[in-house]
Amino acid sequence: MPNREERTMQRLNPILLPIVTMFYWFSVYTYVPIFPPYLNQMGLSLTAVGLVLGSYGLTQMIVRIPIGIAADRTGRRKPYVIAGLLVGTLSSAGFALFPAPALALLWRSLAGVAAGAWVAYTVMFARFFSSDEAPRAMSLLSYYASLGQMIAMLLGGILAGQFGIHFVFVIAACGGVIGLFIALWLQETPKRATEKPPSLLRMAADPRTLRASLLAALAQAVTFTTLFGFTPIKAAHLHATHAQLGELTVLSTLPNALAGYLSSRPFMQRFGPRKLVTFGFLLSAVATLAIPYSTSMIWLFITQAFNGLGQGICMPQLMGLSIRHVREDLRATAMGFFQAVYSIGMFGGPVLVGLISRTSGLRGGFVAISLISLLGALASFITLRIYETKPYPRTSS
Repeated sequence: MPNREERTMQRLNPILLPIVTMFYWFSVYTYVPIFPPYLNQMGLSLTAVGLVLGSYGLTQMIVRIPIGIAADRTGRRKPYVIAGLLVGTLSSAGFALFPAPALALLWRSLAGVAAGAWVAYTVMFARFFSSDEAPRAMSLLSYYASLGQMIAMLLGGILAGQFGIHFVFVIAACGGVIGLFIALWLQETPKRATEKPPSLLRMAADPRTLRASLLAALAQAVTFTTLFGFTPIKAAHLHATHAQLGELTVLSTLPNALAGYLSSRPFMQRFGPRKLVTFGFLLSAVATLAIPYSTSMIWLFITQAFNGLGQGICMPQLMGLSIRHVREDLRATAMGFFQAVYSIGMFGGPVLVGLISRTSGLRGGFVAISLISLLGALASFITLRIYETKPYPRTSS
């Protein structure tokens, strides 16, 4: 039985974990606004830029399922929370100390490994809520994640203009160190470890988890080719300053955070995941299509705001649906599978746009991603109908 001090710390966990979450994302997102133009200015082609950006999703795709299985096998989440902060700090420090173009792929790949620990954060936070409240829990945690990203990117854009991008990498690493120190104070009572995790084939065969995962992959393809991908390069073509690049990402992340927070409210939950996810995809499709036709930063700001709003509506709902029916001791495995599958979009989206841009320019890439978002809207409208007709019981898989 935990002593009084441990019980006090456990009551603080719902406060400490959101703070740790914000510093966690701060460590890998501070430089995001100026990162694609920075790569372009280093002499990398759009195809190479797409590969570096996509590597962030590729390494997540590789590590997330093993992290989820390991967390369930041990019944522990905290070690992976700490490991994520540690690797994120190492990634940003690598950019600051060794800024060679040839190493950009390595350091951004490490950032993806760090982001793979998001599995542990989401499942640890979900413990504070009942199973039926899983979508609400994910919406709330997404709000804190977006808040950390927004602060990081706004600060990054400002600091890059004042002190240069290398200073931004240093600040990102410092944020990771602060988050690491706070994370050490998290208390965790290990849950019953699973004797044998469910096989990946069994997880993939579950239509509820697979459905949410594939839709999330489409959503992430949109996010990581626009908000965190090639939109800053479009802005650079419009002669945006470093500060404006920071503002651009903030104007997408702020609506994203707001949508995540509002999605956790009862008045939003009454619409149901089908309507919310479909609407989010449609909003992103229109906003993405408008990006290449934007002739000023004002119009680009508007497209980013609506794109962020759409993504902020989609992702928390899909995250919640992926674990809504899963036993608590198997949720890390399910979340690992979900996040590994959606990482396909994080990798495939930027690579696809990079390749299309070789022949059709950025305009062709943005049009293709807009069509992918429309596909997501149609698929959501058709496949999420089940949640409007009957609830799914909680199962062991």
